[in-house]
Amino acid sequence: MNAVSPTVFQRLLFICVAVVLVPTSLYGSLAIKARFSDGPSVIFSGGPVIAGELVTGAEPDWSFVRGIREFELQLLNPANSRTLWIVEVENKLYLNSNYMGGLRQRFWKRWPAQAERDGRAMIRIDGKRYERSLVRIKAGSIVDRVTQAFSEKYPVEMTTAEVELETLWLFELAPRNQITNGGSR
Repeated sequence: MNAVSPTVFQRLLFICVAVVLVPTSLYGSLAIKARFSDGPSVIFSGGPVIAGELVTGAEPDWSFVRGIREFELQLLNPANSRTLWIVEVENKLYLNSNYMGGLRQRFWKRWPAQAERDGRAMIRIDGKRYERSLVRIKAGSIVDRVTQAFSEKYPVEMTTAEVELETLWLFELAPRNQITNGGSR
């Protein structure tokens, strides 16, 4: 009896499928696992920010954020979290979203539009959680100070012109109890 041996084509097809399927499965599994985790992972969005003391009361002195490179932000709707950059200017917190210039970028980065619609958020810095409201900043003298603070803290150059062109979005992380409608400034 003569056994049928696989052809070269069948072997190449098997190798190609394995090379594509294994990394894709791993990537998908890690992404799904991150969605149900407490906070984001290094490269994936995460689930709700749950662990850590919830800080309430008077606004803290946010100057300690100058030494913090990244923080965790979770929108309440949808309850997904991500790791972002943060700056403090005049004891207020700000974050940014770059690469907002085109439809493709805005589809890839959905959280800024979600934050503009419903700015309620939870942030975690150094293991402590704070309730916040994201308020988009589009104009005003604060834009210069915030873009300068980001440019000094991180290896980027942010400009007021980028904010005006809407390729760079800025948000203030305002205390939630001070914001009624989450509107833009």
